[in-house]
Amino acid sequence: MAELGRMTAVQLVAAYGKGELTPVDATRAALDRIEQTEPAVNAFVRVDAEAALRQAEESAARWRRGEPEGLLDGVPVSVKDILLQKGGPTLRGSKATRLDGRWDEDAPSVARLREHGAVFLGKTTTPEYGWKGVTDSPVSGITRNPYDPSRTAGGSSGGAAAAVALGAGPVALGTDGGGSVRIPGAFCGIFALKPTYGRVPLYPASAFGTLAHVGPMTLDAADAALVMDVISGADHRDWSGLGPAEGSFREGLGDGVRGLRVAYSASFGGQVAVAPQVASAVRKAVERLAQLGAYVEEADPDFSDPVEAFHTLWFSGAARVTQHFNKEQRAALDPGLREVALRGARYSALDYLAAVDVRMDLGRRMGRFHSAYDLLVTPTLPLTAFEAGRETPSGRGRWTGWTPFTYPFNLTQQPAATVPCGVDGDGLPIGVQLVAARHKDALVLRAAQALYEAGAASVPAPQLP
Repeated sequence: MAELGRMTAVQLVAAYGKGELTPVDATRAALDRIEQTEPAVNAFVRVDAEAALRQAEESAARWRRGEPEGLLDGVPVSVKDILLQKGGPTLRGSKATRLDGRWDEDAPSVARLREHGAVFLGKTTTPEYGWKGVTDSPVSGITRNPYDPSRTAGGSSGGAAAAVALGAGPVALGTDGGGSVRIPGAFCGIFALKPTYGRVPLYPASAFGTLAHVGPMTLDAADAALVMDVISGADHRDWSGLGPAEGSFREGLGDGVRGLRVAYSASFGGQVAVAPQVASAVRKAVERLAQLGAYVEEADPDFSDPVEAFHTLWFSGAARVTQHFNKEQRAALDPGLREVALRGARYSALDYLAAVDVRMDLGRRMGRFHSAYDLLVTPTLPLTAFEAGRETPSGRGRWTGWTPFTYPFNLTQQPAATVPCGVDGDGLPIGVQLVAARHKDALVLRAAQALYEAGAASVPAPQLP
């Protein structure tokens, strides 16, 4: 069962085709793993074992007939409880959610997984409305790190990252408005991709606007490429979605990095204090890219920290989320969300448009930067996982204070991924971030795949009982 939990989606589909495993085997193993680890980690807000096994049996019958339904037929997956999944409520981590809705619609990415035969294990935990970089909420409590349950899993897709790391399904869908797949991906030692904005359709539209992306969280880059081939199709419900991708994300995945121009920014020009063990692990990953034939140069992107503009946009989104809540609903909110929503409600339209101006200038600067460099490489985070139950390691400030490498690229809408590149002295995972120009998602996946093939992207599996 432990070996099954470390098999990727690509490996599972290949094993199904050869008759070596069935979707029922993989689903039972994932459900067993959830049962074993949930008391310690709390990655799921809802698990539907009966429905999952029924879907797995239907998939197994299709494989026996030699008629798989799609690219992920029989692969166990989980869905962050921000995204709609028909058959049950999407709580969004909030006690304000009405439970008497129809709940008969899938979000676009969830619908595409369903069309390709995926087996849905359940919904993973999120902070309330995905508002912060750790995962705890009034609904589900604290989600903990698979490598050390006293530490945070990160967020806001913390349950999704923990589930993949623990072997509770090799694929999870997460959302990322300021780092929310990359932060927990780095803390939990898995791969996570924030695609170019609009590449994966989103519905309903996020209150956080075009900062919010949907992305795959997987055991490696090859699985993410496979998932992107499934979820990146157009959906008429998303007015801002992009047109069809050019070809498959799996085409050219193994072409390597020889000849690519890579900029390595260790600290955004001294703007970020990075823990020494993190800096060392990231530098080794960059050195491996150079050994694989990339032209690597230390170079910093031309911008100062855009945190105030990000706060204006992000806190305004929080105000919009809670705008129509009554007194009782507001009283039940995460206190931090209530605080930033009140702050967001005080911004004027001119404040908001000034933040948009900063955003547009940042996008222009990064567009120019990528005319000289194919990839930007940074630490994903300047630190490893800290104490669970805190928004920040110091207990002061907002979550953006320790995520300076992630949220700028939500402002610019660029594709960015975290790749595991080692562990610190406490055995906690470290992530390296790969960033490319808009629409160059395949390039990010290709560079990540090169690190995996070179053995530079592996971390030990978590050793929870």
